[in-house]
Amino acid sequence: MATAPTTPDAPAATDDPAAPDPGSTRAGVVIAVLVVSAFVMILNETILSVALNDLTRDLGVSTTTVQWLTSGFLLTMAVVIPTTGFLLERFTPRQVFLASLTLFSLGTLVSALAPGFGVLLVGRVVQACGTALIIPLLMTSVMRLVPEHKRGSMMGTISIVIAVAPAIGPTIGGAVLASLSWRWMFWIVLPLALLALLLGAALMRLPSQTRSVPLDVLSVLLSALGFGGILYGFSAIGESGGSGPHVAPWIPLVIGAVSLVLFVGRQLALQKREAALLDLRPFTHRTFVVSLILAALLFMALLGAAAILLPLYLQTVLNQGTFITGLAVLPGGLVLGLLGRPVGALFDRFGARPLVIPGALAMAASLWGFASLSAASPLWLVIVIHMVLMAGLGLMMTPLMTSSLAVLPGPLYSHGSAILATLQQVAGAFGTAAFVTISAIASATASGSPDAQGLRTGFMAAGVVGVLAFVVSFFLPRRIVTSDDLETAADAPGADPRADSASAGHGDSTGPLPVATGSVSPGSNGAGSNVAGSYGAESNGSGSNGPAASGTSGTASGTGSRPWPRVVGRVELARAGEAVVTLVDEHGVQHGRVDTEGGSYDLSLPASGAWLVVVSAPGHAPRADRVVAGGHDTELRHDVTLVGSEPLADDARDPESVTSQS
Repeated sequence: MATAPTTPDAPAATDDPAAPDPGSTRAGVVIAVLVVSAFVMILNETILSVALNDLTRDLGVSTTTVQWLTSGFLLTMAVVIPTTGFLLERFTPRQVFLASLTLFSLGTLVSALAPGFGVLLVGRVVQACGTALIIPLLMTSVMRLVPEHKRGSMMGTISIVIAVAPAIGPTIGGAVLASLSWRWMFWIVLPLALLALLLGAALMRLPSQTRSVPLDVLSVLLSALGFGGILYGFSAIGESGGSGPHVAPWIPLVIGAVSLVLFVGRQLALQKREAALLDLRPFTHRTFVVSLILAALLFMALLGAAAILLPLYLQTVLNQGTFITGLAVLPGGLVLGLLGRPVGALFDRFGARPLVIPGALAMAASLWGFASLSAASPLWLVIVIHMVLMAGLGLMMTPLMTSSLAVLPGPLYSHGSAILATLQQVAGAFGTAAFVTISAIASATASGSPDAQGLRTGFMAAGVVGVLAFVVSFFLPRRIVTSDDLETAADAPGADPRADSASAGHGDSTGPLPVATGSVSPGSNGAGSNVAGSYGAESNGSGSNGPAASGTSGTASGTGSRPWPRVVGRVELARAGEAVVTLVDEHGVQHGRVDTEGGSYDLSLPASGAWLVVVSAPGHAPRADRVVAGGHDTELRHDVTLVGSEPLADDARDPESVTSQS
């Protein structure tokens, strides 16, 4: 039985009563506070990249060890981010924000005062704990506060934070190291973090509901062992070329792989009772999965190749100083930043596919361009190739972030953004460890520091990642159907499902066969309602062998006498009355409606596959759930509970009024 998620109309602990309305000026202020805070925090992902040589000398460690100041930062984020789904349900956004900035400021102070590598790594880990909280909070806030038709442009602004901040980190680091020690990288950031903390304490307001949910500690431990074991094992392979690791690399690799398998299995079991640390049901959406894979490959290139390998190449092969190294990557960072909002506007108009495919091509070509460089290559050529790479990443970043979350129902935003942010950091950490390790192994010397030959091999590995991204980009759908599209289609009163199906032209895709039903106009709470969609319905794979019932009839096409699958269940209402159940396909086309009788409903599915079941009733917040019927399923069980909303005005009950409001 699917449990009703918390909605704005349900009794729950809320954030400040003065929280802004979506699309309002105050909503823009909230997002601005989050964007500025996130920029300061994410900047620290790569600010140390140009200082790797200095840190290697000052701290007496190898390059493959000192890179953990970056990889460890990213890995910690990957471990902490999955818990943000729990944290955003358990605590208000204001509380999460203040905890985030406090942890980041504390970690910055520890890093600035660190006497050696161990304490410096601890400071970076504490910094990462704070940074990990801000990214899902930022993306979830945008999905809640920004209207659907403006999300592309706003995500363009966020891409400036998520992509440009680490891109210009080496520039800022190089400028600092030109005249100051590496410690000043932290002393300069600390007052900015404290200022952001004060601004957030004064201005941070966001509509929210909290509920008491338990934290599954075992899931947290499995996540840490899984991601940490794999990345540590891979890094240990690179260190084996030097003095040799203390632990055989295969041991942490096996522990990590087994832990990840156990982590996934536990989440699948826990999400059946809505208790998962990281809900994995976003993976049932194909567009989300494709976008997630592309985002992971993108961050491998951005953080592993552009932010780590390139500064090493400039310093060790071209013998450039830290200041020139920082200036060399600045034009590319500016290109990435300038493309943010224009690409967002293009996404709002044309969608993701026309932008991501050429972006992936530019990414692959530029990474192979880096692999062709040598000690005799001019600096201007390096800068041009880097600008092409940043332009390609700029074309991909905003469309991928927006499209991945847009296809999810509202209650999955926090988990979807947590998955997206987690995989980005894991991919960045893996790319950093992998490319540095490959470069170290392929180097002619066994000092643990990559040389020209090793760096070229590392760039070739990054080039393979670029080609893979180009191939995967063709799997993006031509048209992305958002959860808002499905809600609009389901709420349209008086529509003839057969006419909708006949006129629904979606490129080369064809929808399932229609079902003839009586047209029923559901009660709705008008413009003030939110579809609090769930994440899917349980399928028991069993049921009767009888035909479809309850006023619906299916039309067969080449299926013989096999009965159509059905979805049956009960609708529990907070108030007296009956509900209307609407069936919508993946293109937003209606295929049937039925009234509940005594709280029960029985609705025929035209075919197997994925469907959206939308349940609405007067005086209740509507609900949209995804059900998936397998080829041999005859009946799916899907029970729903609707929560009450404010009483409706008389004119809002009229279908014409509802249409005009929406």
